[in-house]
Amino acid sequence: MKKFQSYLAEQKNLHLEHLEDLVLNGGVAGAREAINFLRAVRDMLAGTSDSKVNISVKWDGAPAVFAGIDPRDGKFFVAKKGIFNKEPKIYKTPQEVAADTSGDLQNKLTLALKHFPELGITNIIQGDFLFSSDTVRTETIDGESYITFHPNTIVYAVPAKSKLAKQILSSEIGVVWHTTYEGEDFESMRASFGKNIADGLRQSSAVFSTDAEYKDVSGAATLTKKETAEVTALLSQAGKLFQGIDAKTLNGISADDELLLRVKTFNNTKVRSGERIKNVKRHVDDLINYILEYYGAEEAKRKTERGKATPRAKKAQVMRFFSNTNKKNLEKIFELQNSLVDAKQILINKLNKVKSLSTFVLTDDGYKVTGQEGFVAIDKLKGDAVKLVDRMEFSYNNFSPNVKKGWQR
Repeated sequence: MKKFQSYLAEQKNLHLEHLEDLVLNGGVAGAREAINFLRAVRDMLAGTSDSKVNISVKWDGAPAVFAGIDPRDGKFFVAKKGIFNKEPKIYKTPQEVAADTSGDLQNKLTLALKHFPELGITNIIQGDFLFSSDTVRTETIDGESYITFHPNTIVYAVPAKSKLAKQILSSEIGVVWHTTYEGEDFESMRASFGKNIADGLRQSSAVFSTDAEYKDVSGAATLTKKETAEVTALLSQAGKLFQGIDAKTLNGISADDELLLRVKTFNNTKVRSGERIKNVKRHVDDLINYILEYYGAEEAKRKTERGKATPRAKKAQVMRFFSNTNKKNLEKIFELQNSLVDAKQILINKLNKVKSLSTFVLTDDGYKVTGQEGFVAIDKLKGDAVKLVDRMEFSYNNFSPNVKKGWQR
């Protein structure tokens, strides 16, 4: 079983959890941590000077890229997420890139290997590709001329006559940095989120290099008294729900990997279809039916009695959780998640007031305005980090066949 701290502060930044899922991943400790994160973000946006969190912007770049100095031999490298394999997969020459990749990815990694050394990277940092020069376009959207790049789901647009557009057009490659790694070897390295990475690097005309730090110099993201009160009321409601949930039920989900997987997978099917959990009792009933159907289908795939025994055993294990008491507590857990999501959404809407670039999605009917992919909240003291994402909007865009991705253009 994966312990709670490994969900909050992954040694390697390969996956961050959605804030409301801390309730499922971490049980009692996770629910408390989710409420505390939102309180800290509320305090920050309300102008409290001693806020306990930093915020970074979650860019929709792709793919992830690592770059830096190999601690084993002092040589520069670039890498994908295979950097943290048992045998780290890193590239130090164009030949190594070509031997393991192809197409657009090979082009980007080759450019990164050529130009990233110009940035003077002395440790290991992680970011996301934004563009290579051949993917930057000049387009007219709603009558305005923009320079655009479309790395994944979101289209980023910069006014064509701006200084930023000129900088992008003169670059060979674009990247946003968000994580720093420290350690004597790849296996022991730990991630630090939200540091102002780009400002510590050298300038290169070939590389558009920025960082994910959230900056609000306009004051546009400051919560009003009414908004602060709304968030506070929702967090108070969440706190009351939390106090009314049996700790054994909360911890029982996080302690059972198979149950946790099934609950989160079912919830994600609702998110992807744009459905909120409105009737928690029905949601629990539908969850049980989903679990029974899932294991029934898994059993039907097996041809032998021995093969069928595994899904049967897993079904029996998972279904033992659903006593009448646990079902009632599970309803409260989903109500708690709803309160957290409602508070989170107010904060996201306010954070979205400050954007350095316009953001759109490309549909069959043209461009549609959308928010940022989301934000990351980082605990200043412990370094833990969670995602703040409008899942109803971004997940729909991410999975909708009506929204074109960058590689489909």
